[in-house]
Amino acid sequence: MPSENSVGHEQLRLRVRGVNLKIAAVRRDGTGEPIVFLHGFGTSKEDYTDITQRHDFAGRAFVAYDAPGCGATECADLGAVDVPFLVDTAHAVLDRAGIGRYHLVGHSLGGLTALLLAHQEPGRVLSFVNIKGTLAPEDCAPMRRLLSQREPGDLFPRFVDNVRHTPGYSNGLYAANLPYKVHRGAVESIFRSMVELADHGELLNRFLALPFPRMYLYGEECASLPYLPLLDANGVELAEIPHSGHLPMYSNPVATWKRIAAFQAHCRQRMPAASRW
Repeated sequence: MPSENSVGHEQLRLRVRGVNLKIAAVRRDGTGEPIVFLHGFGTSKEDYTDITQRHDFAGRAFVAYDAPGCGATECADLGAVDVPFLVDTAHAVLDRAGIGRYHLVGHSLGGLTALLLAHQEPGRVLSFVNIKGTLAPEDCAPMRRLLSQREPGDLFPRFVDNVRHTPGYSNGLYAANLPYKVHRGAVESIFRSMVELADHGELLNRFLALPFPRMYLYGEECASLPYLPLLDANGVELAEIPHSGHLPMYSNPVATWKRIAAFQAHCRQRMPAASRW
């Protein structure tokens, strides 16, 4: 493990549901409970490594890793990767890293994984920043449409092509990165489980029921999401990031990090003195 206040890259050999994994992770030890970062579909742990450049997170412990099916992580059976598998992987990473209580940040698919992780063990989570994570059926409309089509060809190239031709902040960058960050064998099983959970997983109710501070962070292109007023009315802090859409950490990283830092600082002030990081 890296020494205190240094950043280290490591490989964690784990076995989840009988599947061998070699998890590519980046970690820094530091003060207090760590921040656990979960990236979205087709992105990677590098979405979050700029935390090392942010003075408002100086000395903070954190861990981020490439989920099975993405980035530099190796998975012996990509067909086994779905959202529940990703939740079990998160549990295994936390246990291997010796993490007890933590602050949670997840984007998109990582936000969905984080929601289910937090729902299973709410006593371990100190706060949760959900960056445009799946909460309702409309959030998975592109995946549902692709899965329903009977066109020949691989599902993944059609997804990449759709992203590339959809107007929006950072979509071109995201589409260009997808072939290098996604392992194709995991795509269909991930998409099917995302759609199933969006349609039948009571995700919005689960998010509202979480007993710790929550923020829902999204780009201005997503400001019409129909459930935002309900989140606001139920005590979820809303953070709309200007000049961005589904990928605010790409389009407007400065504003994104500032909102996360301010939220966590507020959470710190509300915590008992003995528990503060």
